Amino acid sequence: MHLLPLGALWTGARFQDFAVCFLLYAVRMFGVTGAYHRYFAHRTYKTSRVFQFLLAFLAQTSAQKGALWWAAHHRTHHKFSDKPGDPHNSRRGFWYSHVGWILDRTGETDYAKVKDLAKYPELVLLNVVPNIASLTLGFAVWWFMGWSGLFIAFGLSTVLLWHGTFTINSLCHMIGKPRYDADDDSKNSFLLAIITLGEGWHNNHHYFQGSTRQGFFWWELDITYYVLKVLSWVGLVWDLKAPPARAYDPVHMLPNSNVRRGNADEADGIPSVLPPALPPAM
Repeated sequence: MHLLPLGALWTGARFQDFAVCFLLYAVRMFGVTGAYHRYFAHRTYKTSRVFQFLLAFLAQTSAQKGALWWAAHHRTHHKFSDKPGDPHNSRRGFWYSHVGWILDRTGETDYAKVKDLAKYPELVLLNVVPNIASLTLGFAVWWFMGWSGLFIAFGLSTVLLWHGTFTINSLCHMIGKPRYDADDDSKNSFLLAIITLGEGWHNNHHYFQGSTRQGFFWWELDITYYVLKVLSWVGLVWDLKAPPARAYDPVHMLPNSNVRRGNADEADGIPSVLPPALPPAM
């Protein structure tokens, strides 16, 4: 796949190839963040069985294996984050946590970790033939746009999508700044939040995993959440989970987080009078 975009050296590339490349990157990144991650791995909102299938198909056009495989590995990551047992432990170095882990006996799906998803035979079928979605997309792009479209619009966007996703496993545990003590190396990064449509607020997420919204404050750009919010307005998804009120209480933040108590008023839907401190989420 990394070599596929080089085919454009023989065919040339058009403006529309790069325009569709950008579009497919953004749409499929939402499939990774809004479907694989916030729905299948963490179940932070609800949807219908039909739309659940469509989300899985969209996510799998990213060529990152089946939704059940993705969710099982990600749940393991949170259980052992940056410790032995973490599939992409960042303390083993950048290259291992970025791409090396994929080749380290990670091919099988542990269905015991995704029993809530494995009860749906259509999701299991997609998981068994994970490449059907990406191959369908690749064929469609070639059919409508020709070889240069396949090389750039599909091939290049897929490679960029992979590495954009993998930065959360690697760089987001190495650069940026933590706000909470999540008992791991997760950090918040505005730059990575732009690249990944909001996943860069990784330390927020690791401390409060049940929240659909990962950019807790208005200035923390979270495009995936905004899209899910719009989908909730038309009834395709519902019960989006908000960060708990204690997420905005400085008592739960690290001393250098630079968030004052008064800033809680600036977060959507959070009362100005905070409740008593509660223990952090597991």
